[in-house]
Amino acid sequence: MDEPAPTSSSLALLALRCPRCHEGHLFLHPATNLTGFTDMPAYCPVCGQSFEPEPGFYFGAMYISFGFAVGVFFAVGVALYFLAGDPDTWVYVVGVSLVTLVCTPLVFRYSRALMLYLFGGTGYDPEWARRVRRE
Repeated sequence: MDEPAPTSSSLALLALRCPRCHEGHLFLHPATNLTGFTDMPAYCPVCGQSFEPEPGFYFGAMYISFGFAVGVFFAVGVALYFLAGDPDTWVYVVGVSLVTLVCTPLVFRYSRALMLYLFGGTGYDPEWARRVRRE
């Protein structure tokens, strides 16, 4: 059985849930599924909310993804500088590349989720899913 829906939009975003009902999952497969981590349903399976409000909606998520990537680069660079004693340049390149590669599914998912939550044009409505189920 699934855990209860978070009432906080921040927690629902972290759990990658629908912005309207906080119950439906935004992605079809887990992030560890390397061939399907990008697959999203067209609509929320619980409340019917569209996960693509307009064609090309997620192009804006590239900017959010860029921000996440800069944060990852900075964090890894600072960690290597202080923990490894300012190693050679190739260590920075390999370290940042590996961490970026490992974090790619999460950066992709959270960029899209943040884009949907901020610019999707919908808000949390706990009664929405119940109304849809009754109809």
